Amino acid sequence: MSETVIVATSRSPIGRAYKGSLKDVRPDDMGGFIVKELLKKTPQLDPAQIDDVMIGAANHVGEQSLNLGRNIAALAGLPDSVPGTTVNRFCASSLQTIRMAFHAIEAHEGEVFVAGGVESTSRTLGVGITEKDLNPRFTDRSRSDFINEMYIPMGLTAENVAKRFGITRQRMDEFAKISQDRAVLAQNNGIFAREITPFPLGDGTFLTKDDGPRPNTNLETLGQLPPVFIENGSVTAGNSCPLNDGAAAVLVMSSRKAQELGLTPLARIVASSVSGLAPEIMGVGPIEAVRKALAIAKMDISDMDTIELNEAFAAQVLAVSDQLGISIEDQLNPHGGAIALGHPFGMTGARIMTALINDLQTRDQQFGLETMCVGGGMGMAMIIERLS
Repeated sequence: MSETVIVATSRSPIGRAYKGSLKDVRPDDMGGFIVKELLKKTPQLDPAQIDDVMIGAANHVGEQSLNLGRNIAALAGLPDSVPGTTVNRFCASSLQTIRMAFHAIEAHEGEVFVAGGVESTSRTLGVGITEKDLNPRFTDRSRSDFINEMYIPMGLTAENVAKRFGITRQRMDEFAKISQDRAVLAQNNGIFAREITPFPLGDGTFLTKDDGPRPNTNLETLGQLPPVFIENGSVTAGNSCPLNDGAAAVLVMSSRKAQELGLTPLARIVASSVSGLAPEIMGVGPIEAVRKALAIAKMDISDMDTIELNEAFAAQVLAVSDQLGISIEDQLNPHGGAIALGHPFGMTGARIMTALINDLQTRDQQFGLETMCVGGGMGMAMIIERLS
C-alpha cells in the first residue's frame, strides 16, 4: 500500500526582521527561489507532474497578498499547468500545507505536492489588519455578545500561561539559554548547513547562516531584561522568539511515485492533528494536538525519539513539556529552537520539518514529532518516521 513520504526539503537562512540579512528581499521572490532549489534536489521529477503548490503565510498583505502560492509557483519557473494556493493557520500555516498534501495523497487525489511557507515581517510590518477592521465582539468585554479575546497579543497569552501553569521567570530564562547554547553549537558544528539553502543577496554574496543565535548568552544578561508586555511580568525579549523573515518548503509524494522515480524518501508521515482552545492561553495548544496525534498513531510520548516544539515563548514550551512529560534534556529541540533561530510565521512549520528530519538523521533515530501553538487558540502536531 502506498504511503505519504517526504523526499526533499529546503529552507532559507532566517533573517532578523527590519534589520537583518533578508529585510530587503520580497517574500514572493524568496519563496520562489526556495521552491526552485527544492526541485533541483529531485531532477527525476518532471515539474509538470506536481499536483499543487501550497504555501503558508500568516499576513496576507502587501507583497504577501493575492494568491501568494500561485505567484511562487510561477516565480519558481513551474509550468502554467501547475496550480498554487495560499494557506493561513498563522504559526502553523506551512505545517498545514504538509498536512493538506498528506490528506490529498491518502485520499488518492494526487501524488506530488510542494508544501511550504514564507514570511517577511520586514516587508509586511507584521500587520494583517487595522484597528478599524477589528470585530468588537472580540475586543469589547462590555458587550453582551462578547465572545473571547481572539485578537489578544501573543505576549499576553504567554503571561497567562506562565501564571496559570506556575512557570517562573527563572525557568524561562534558563530555557532560553539552553535554546541559544544548542543553536550556537549546532551552527558551529555545521548541523544547520545540512538543511539550509544558501540564499543569494543583492551584492553577489550568499547568506548561509541564520541571523539569530547569540554566542555567550548568559543568565545574568537574560535576568536583566525588562518584561515586554505587562508591568512586573515575566515574558521578555530574551525568553521569547524574535520577529523574522524566511522561507521553507518540502516535497511530499506518494511512496509509489517516489519508487517509480527512483527517489529515496527521507521520512514517512505517520499521523497529524489539530486542536483548539481559548485564545487567551493559545501557547498550550500543543498539549491536546499531541495527544490526538499520538492516539491516531497508537503511540506514546516516550516513543518519540526527538520532539521539535516551536519556541514561541519559553513559558509555553515549559508548560507543554511539563504536561506531556517531554524530556527537555533527551527529546526536545536538540539543536535549539525559535527563541534562538527565529519564527517567520508562515515559514516555521516547514522549517521545523526540515529540522526534525535533520535531527533524526544526525542522532540516528526513528520517530519524530513536530508541534506548535497557533494564534487564535489552536495547536497542531505531526508524527513522522525517518526512512533514510
